[in-house]
Amino acid sequence: MERDIVNIGKSVVIKGELNGSEDLTIEGHVEGTIQLKEHVLTIGPNGRIKAQVFAKSVIVLGEVTGNVTASDKVDIRDNGSVDGDIVSPRVAIAEGAHFRGSVDMQRKGAAPAAPEKGKAAAAAATPQQGQPAAGAPQRVGA
Repeated sequence: MERDIVNIGKSVVIKGELNGSEDLTIEGHVEGTIQLKEHVLTIGPNGRIKAQVFAKSVIVLGEVTGNVTASDKVDIRDNGSVDGDIVSPRVAIAEGAHFRGSVDMQRKGAAPAAPEKGKAAAAAATPQQGQPAAGAPQRVGA
């Protein structure tokens, strides 16, 4: 089955919300929000994005300013640039790529670790730094 791929050319400027249900390659400028939940977004070498990005997979050869969330993978290629946080189970950053932000590679469906009741109670009972525990012997003077 051949996948449809749509191209946004170098001279195109989009401001606002961009939603789609097919793979997309951007060579132009986009500002706002990009949502391709089940598809691949490619930012070409001439692409300049200032947006929150949500896609199945994101391939960056141009510039992205904003947070990138991918359900499968984020791939920053040589000369690609991301200035923002990445949330994806798989992240690849090529030599020569630029990235500034944080990466959260939590797997899909994994719940954040919840503190155990015993540990939470123990943490509450732990004295603050510099304060002796209740009932602990205290040294007075030098």
